[in-house]
Amino acid sequence: MATTYLTRTFSSPTDRKIFTWSAWVKRQNLVSDHTNALFGAYLNSSVRSVFRFNAHKLNFQDTEGSVEIRTNRLFRDVNAWYHIVLAVDTTQATSSDRVKLYVNGEQETSLDRTDYPAQNSIFLMGGADIHYINARNSSGSVDSIADMSYSHIHFTDGTAYDASYFGSTDSTTGEWKIKTSPSVTYGNNGFFILKDGNSVTDQSGNSNNWTVGGGTLTKTEDNPSNVFATLNPLAGTAIGSYTNGNNRVVGVSTSWTTAPSTLAVSSGKFYCEAKAQHTSLMVGILDIDQMITNNFQGTKSNGWGYEVTGTLWNNGNPTTSWGSTYTTGDIIGIGMDLDNNKLYFSKNGTWQNSANPSAGTGGISITADKTYYFAMSPVDSTSSVIEANFGNGYFGTTAVSSAGTNASGIGIFEYDVPTGFTALSTKGLNL
Repeated sequence: MATTYLTRTFSSPTDRKIFTWSAWVKRQNLVSDHTNALFGAYLNSSVRSVFRFNAHKLNFQDTEGSVEIRTNRLFRDVNAWYHIVLAVDTTQATSSDRVKLYVNGEQETSLDRTDYPAQNSIFLMGGADIHYINARNSSGSVDSIADMSYSHIHFTDGTAYDASYFGSTDSTTGEWKIKTSPSVTYGNNGFFILKDGNSVTDQSGNSNNWTVGGGTLTKTEDNPSNVFATLNPLAGTAIGSYTNGNNRVVGVSTSWTTAPSTLAVSSGKFYCEAKAQHTSLMVGILDIDQMITNNFQGTKSNGWGYEVTGTLWNNGNPTTSWGSTYTTGDIIGIGMDLDNNKLYFSKNGTWQNSANPSAGTGGISITADKTYYFAMSPVDSTSSVIEANFGNGYFGTTAVSSAGTNASGIGIFEYDVPTGFTALSTKGLNL
């Protein structure tokens, strides 16, 4: 959600002692603690509440309830969707039963901080005050906004539920999965939003709709049931800045950077798009064993890059005038055929050098029996920007103008996906 956050001022609660918050969350940038708020409430600078990632640990604080609970476990996977549940019931006799945290169906019992509330304590969270999703208010106005994606956010006012009400274990795969229509009692302030897209209209029946307080709330194809590749901010050392769900990367001033995708593959046919937002950059693929820290992918023997000058790079060697030049606003398609060890590039829908990936003709021969990432390389400038579309249907916060055909039905792209190719996602990997 990057610069986006949601707000709602609650009405009189059903019970300020008991509530549940449940959501599927995907982290983007592993940034400072204050910019990792999931859910919170504000009365004044002394009375506030926040549920967030703190030093990559889940942390719940509520000054009204005199509580702080924090996990030992770290949450640093920028590719995974986490199902997170916070269940509170201060009427319980045992202190450790008053606040419970669940991640992917399992209760977090190894805790770094255990300041449990007194029995029958009341909380600011869930009360008749302003609440926030994806932002924190600590002094009267929003002072930090997170960069995370969300799906299926529930809040139940007056009932504490464990994770099994909102998810279940798949009998075939053993994976934790969504219950899309859980049977729960929502109470006065309860709500259910972001069910099937970017709608903040409450699906609980309470009409407790939320408001976009800032930014643009975009729909993402990336979801807990089908995780799409993004760019990986954890790879390499010369790391630029990443936003828009890690699908936009900005270069650094000291050197070229290479931003690989979070998913890598050794077989199959995959397609993605990159939109140039500068006059000096490169896009392509890179062998997982040749990860680069301070250069572009075309310097490696198993790395290929198509530069804005029309030059094709491999193993540090340029082939000039290989393809058409491109510039700011142009969209480059990358077709990676690892069944036939071929690589293809298109500019604004036209495949370079008369290649035809659907027919398997033309293309660049690449090394067999390797595992490859898609890779985007901004030049050594903070003005160099690349916006990737791995199937979400957006470049930055702008939707594709006219979605092309896609036989696999996985992902939304600006131009036609070649026959037999698909998006790099968990469902795409299983085709």
